[in-house]
Amino acid sequence: MSTGPVTTLAAEQHSNFRPPQLAVIVPSYNERDNIELLYEKVALALGGTPWEMIVVDDDSPDGTADLVNELSRVYANIRCLRRFGRRGLASACVEGMAVTSAPYVAVIDGDLQHDEAILPTMLEKALAGADLVVGSRFTDGGSAGEGLSQTRLSGSNFANKLAGMIAGQAVSDPMSGFFLIRRDAALKAAPKLASDGFKILIDLIVTSARMGQPLKVAEVGYTFRPRHAGESKMSPLVVIQYLGLWFSKLTNGALPPSFLLFGLVGGTGVVVHLVTLAALTALGQGFLVSQITATLLAMGWNFVLNNNLTYADRKLRGRRLVTGFISFCAICALGGIANISVANAIYQWDHQTFVAGLSGAIMSSVFNYAVTRAFTWK
Repeated sequence: MSTGPVTTLAAEQHSNFRPPQLAVIVPSYNERDNIELLYEKVALALGGTPWEMIVVDDDSPDGTADLVNELSRVYANIRCLRRFGRRGLASACVEGMAVTSAPYVAVIDGDLQHDEAILPTMLEKALAGADLVVGSRFTDGGSAGEGLSQTRLSGSNFANKLAGMIAGQAVSDPMSGFFLIRRDAALKAAPKLASDGFKILIDLIVTSARMGQPLKVAEVGYTFRPRHAGESKMSPLVVIQYLGLWFSKLTNGALPPSFLLFGLVGGTGVVVHLVTLAALTALGQGFLVSQITATLLAMGWNFVLNNNLTYADRKLRGRRLVTGFISFCAICALGGIANISVANAIYQWDHQTFVAGLSGAIMSSVFNYAVTRAFTWK
């Protein structure tokens, strides 16, 4: 066996190496002005605990990834996982967990609203036997503080009530974005988690329980702080994504989270179709021309919204935008044929117009969703 200079140097480096006990995962989009301060605060909180920070950045235009790479040349325990063509907090968390060797992983927002000072206590509870430790705003010692407006606080309370219906166990803050979990427990659930969700905690709890491996949960209270810099990621789209995740878990995964958003987009397309048809016929256009124009406009409307909302994490650009639109229209045309065929068959069976029409609409919606997801936004 060689004992030359290279081997000796490697042995010396290995003797000084302390593998991380904890990986702090920071999903990021446009958080350049917050990351360095967050790193310093976490370093101060964790003290001598071996740890690393993994910033999972969704190709932020503000240069977040570049800053993290600069910091990694100064601090050995911070690195960036930069994602191209993919968006979403849940999938960012999973990818960050997958690239660390630390036995425990914590997820914390990059905006400094979560109190990093409780990380040592969270790790202690995990080392004492908890599978999952939640940083909670609504347990003893916790508070929403000044981090939430009254409107957002009311919305958060409602979302927590919905989450409680599917959680299967008592968790005071199932919508928290701040938690610490055993890495192996998280990765066992990862293949069954929703990749397009905005909240991952409730998904981890529900999925683990339904896999027959319920998580032993502990909580640590903290005060939610105002955002330090940048803009909040909360939006109506995030609310719809959460409701989609809730419906998906309520139906035991029968309905994917993105199906709700796809259906809502389709509903707005119906409105666009009817308004266009009424306007063109009122202007004296023949019904056939008006119907064709309204149909094409509604298809274009649905395609644009789905591309920017439902499938924002796999958004089509450039030439793929054109080919995607063509395939979308072709698939929707086939869905229309399926709609008519199913509706007609059911009507011939029981002559119930409403039931037949609804069945056809559901059939075409499911068909359009499944096929466009597989081919247009594959």
